[in-house]
Amino acid sequence: MRIPLIAALVSGACISAFSATAALAQEADASDNVYERDHLTIGVGALYGPSYEGSDDETFSPIPVVQGRYKGIEVNPRTRGLAFNLIPSTRGSKIDFSAGPVFGVSFNRNRRIKDDVVRAAGKLDAAIEVGGTAGVTVNRLLNPYDSLTVSADVKWDVNGAYGGMVWQPQVTYMTPVSKAMVVAVNARAHHADGDYARYYYSVTPEQSAASGLPVYEAKSGWDTVGLGALVGYDLSGDLRDGGFALFGALNYSAMLKDGKNTPYTSLRGSSDQWTVGAGIAYTF
Repeated sequence: MRIPLIAALVSGACISAFSATAALAQEADASDNVYERDHLTIGVGALYGPSYEGSDDETFSPIPVVQGRYKGIEVNPRTRGLAFNLIPSTRGSKIDFSAGPVFGVSFNRNRRIKDDVVRAAGKLDAAIEVGGTAGVTVNRLLNPYDSLTVSADVKWDVNGAYGGMVWQPQVTYMTPVSKAMVVAVNARAHHADGDYARYYYSVTPEQSAASGLPVYEAKSGWDTVGLGALVGYDLSGDLRDGGFALFGALNYSAMLKDGKNTPYTSLRGSSDQWTVGAGIAYTF
């Protein structure tokens, strides 16, 4: 049986464990498992992490959770966005594929900038990102219910903020550890094109004059790598019956190259980025 696409919750890294719990259906009829039929998960969580990419100031941010399936089309959460899988599930398959559109919004250096110097350099526009996602999942690696997913998101800013392209490959391993609990770990990297790098990492002469930061010219490249983990726990004691579930997540990202060397990070922030999150969701 297909394990639905594991989607990002924390900084594009941690996952919605609730969509992955369908793997437990192998020990029950499909009619006994809410994830084996059309369903919807809605929830809310809170993140505590850097106020912008490269910041050493932390802020709280609310984040919604939306996941579901309708007539074979899956909807999966992304951080401040959604991804769709248009490839129908295949019950009992060893290998599954996923592909579809992905949408998101980036508020990087758009709000909640605590650092006075960075704020003086100017608030940036929010980016609306549209693109595609694709992946392959191998089921039942170490036990009858686990999975390993290799996927990638490619997105373009269509709002005229950075106006470029980013892509993020990632690998996620998920396994239930009981009927009530599922655990997932994730590794990923983020590649920024020149437009993205110049918009977020460069310091223009005007920004330098306003903030006192040195002029800096950024180029394209891999700007972050990271690791994330998430634990989901069903409050009824059985992941398959839906209802309320809790989740907690921990995410670490390391800024690389111009993401690390930009004065916004090297002089005013930190290349080590930690994010924690928690929340509650309901599936029906």
